[in-house]
Amino acid sequence: MTSVERASEVARGAGVTPRSAWAAELAFAVETAAAAGAVLMDRYERLERIDYKSATDVVTEADHLSEELVIAAIRTRFPGDAILAEESGAHAAGESRPVNGRTWVIDPLDGTVNYANGLPVFCVSIGFVVDGRPVAGAVLDPTRNETFAATADGPATLNGRAVHASTKEKLSDAIISLSLAGRSVASRARAISKEVRAARSMGSASLALAYVGNGRFDAFVQESGMSTWDVAAAGLVAERAGATVTAFGGSAWYDPGRATRTVGTIAAPPAFHPRLLALANTR
Repeated sequence: MTSVERASEVARGAGVTPRSAWAAELAFAVETAAAAGAVLMDRYERLERIDYKSATDVVTEADHLSEELVIAAIRTRFPGDAILAEESGAHAAGESRPVNGRTWVIDPLDGTVNYANGLPVFCVSIGFVVDGRPVAGAVLDPTRNETFAATADGPATLNGRAVHASTKEKLSDAIISLSLAGRSVASRARAISKEVRAARSMGSASLALAYVGNGRFDAFVQESGMSTWDVAAAGLVAERAGATVTAFGGSAWYDPGRATRTVGTIAAPPAFHPRLLALANTR
C-alpha cells in the first residue's frame, strides 16, 4: 500500500474527507509557476536574445530566467529534493540520492517557439514525482491566468475548481490535439482525422495535454518529441480529470527512463482511448 492509499484509508476510517497527502507540494507548484509566469510575461514580445538549440527548437533568456527562479524556490523550500529541468538537466539533492526519490520535474517554458514569435500559446509546467510516479503538478498559462493542477489523490482543477474530461458520446464529435511522426504518418493522420471532427496542433504539448482535463480537447495524441517534463504535470491533470492516459504504445504514461524528446502520449476519455490507440499505432 502506497503512502497516498494509506492516507486515504485513514481518512475514510475517521469519517472525514481526506486532505491530499501532497497538498503542500501542490500549493508550492502553483505559487512557483505563477512567479515563473510573471517572468515570462515581463519579457513577452520584448526578448533580447533567441538561441537555436536545433533546426526546430529554440531557447530564450526567458526560459533560463524562469527555470532559475523555479530551481531557487525548490532549493529554498525543499532542499532535500532532486530536480530535473529542461534547460539545465538533473540536479541531485545529494551524492547518494536515489534515482527514484522525490524529484521536481520542470519545464520553465513549454512552447518556446510560440513565445519567441509572439504567439500567446505557452505555459510553465511543474511536476512533482515520488518513486517514479507523478503525485502533484501544475500547468500555468500566464496569458490567460489559468492554472491546471492535480494531485494523485485528488481532483483535477482549473483555478481551484474541479474539472472533468470530455463526456462526448461520439468520437466523430471530438476535437483532438494530434501530432504524429515516423512511418505511415500521412495514412495514420488521415485515418484518425476521418473519425474525429477536427485535429489541431497548438505548439505547446503540456498545455494541450492539460486541456484534456477540462474537455477543451477531447483527446491528445502525440507520437514522440516530448520529454518527461512535458507530461509530468499535464498527464496527471488529464488522468485525475477522468481521461485514460497511456504512452503512445499503450504502456504507462510516465516513464522516467525515457530519453529526451522520445516520449509519446495518448490521453482520451475511456470510451475513445482504445480506438485512438489502435488508429495511431496502425502501420
